[in-house]
Amino acid sequence: MPPRKLKIHAHPASKPAGRPPVLFVHGAYTNALGWQLNFIPYLNARGHDCFALDLSGHGESEGRDVLDSFRLADYADDVAQAVATLPAEPVLVGHSMGALVVQLYLARASAAGVALLAPVPPTGTGGSASRLALLQPDFFSELPKVIAGHPNEHTLRVMAEVYFSPDISHHDVLQFMPMIQAESEHAVAEMVALPFMAVKRRPDIPALVMGGGEDAVFPASMLFFTALPWKARQVVIPRAGHMLMLDPQWQEAAAALADWLETLPKA
Repeated sequence: MPPRKLKIHAHPASKPAGRPPVLFVHGAYTNALGWQLNFIPYLNARGHDCFALDLSGHGESEGRDVLDSFRLADYADDVAQAVATLPAEPVLVGHSMGALVVQLYLARASAAGVALLAPVPPTGTGGSASRLALLQPDFFSELPKVIAGHPNEHTLRVMAEVYFSPDISHHDVLQFMPMIQAESEHAVAEMVALPFMAVKRRPDIPALVMGGGEDAVFPASMLFFTALPWKARQVVIPRAGHMLMLDPQWQEAAAALADWLETLPKA
């Protein structure tokens, strides 16, 4: 598939600390805006130059009309395309599906470090889907309403219970709704089949794996299985949900990420 026009949102720090740039990769059904509200301003204030990628067919990037054709490998190609535009080898930060995409990219490349937030576990998304079907079966009927731009009050309650901490406000859930969009059916199917995919190489780089103690999508108990092969530092943010960057506990998560980034060698 030929290269696509990608939107890479650049957010330089006003007082750079001389550390590697940070490239954020969003998860499924959303776009880069989720990083830009809280995490990026926080990291900018601590001297980190930040970039946020809209994957193909998401946000302001090209490909919305052929979204369902994109594979996870295409999204990994997007990361490669974005990295090539940066001033130095970055630290990659991926959330949920974005954490999986980052790992696919790193199967053929390297980085200054990698942070995997609320990652898709190595067992894939089948277990998560089954668990949600039992605990919150309305999620699968309410998500299309959000994608279509017509959520109701019940939709908001369901989204809050699945994606966020119990402490989330109605206002913050409303703020999140416009960030939700359709996802590639091809990529969604690949995440279910993940356990059957060949294990790829992993570069020996600093790694962080972080999740929320109240994550209803990928429970914190699953983080170990992602962290182990990366020899990663593992962090659990108490009471945080799946959307760490938008959760009421976002600042604790951002601080944990920044503290880890500042243990890495300067650029």
